[in-house]
Amino acid sequence: MPIIDLKTNVVIADPKAFCLEFSKFSAKTLKKDEAYFSVNYNYHENLVFNASSEPNCLLHITVLDTLSPTANEEASKAFFAFLKEKLGLLGNRGYIIFNDPGRSNVGYMSTHFGVIM
Repeated sequence: MPIIDLKTNVVIADPKAFCLEFSKFSAKTLKKDEAYFSVNYNYHENLVFNASSEPNCLLHITVLDTLSPTANEEASKAFFAFLKEKLGLLGNRGYIIFNDPGRSNVGYMSTHFGVIM
């Protein structure tokens, strides 16, 4: 059920292609089945980070049963490397927010993941 939500002031020429590639990368990085991923890109022209409108981002990663300090550090390295390669975003130009809301707090197929899995 991972949800990958990227907000950035970087224009992406082909957002659909980017999201498909980002989905594959995210599934591999988080070691989850891509079939459950939801990936979103939002362009925000006026997004500011550290009092600057230079390229920056906010990346929210919501995922069940995966987070730990070690896993978050590894994922942070991988995601910032991907964003640098694909969008030119530097690691000091944004935040990654990791969130595990708990299985019973994610609805799917008229129930929640606490029941499904």
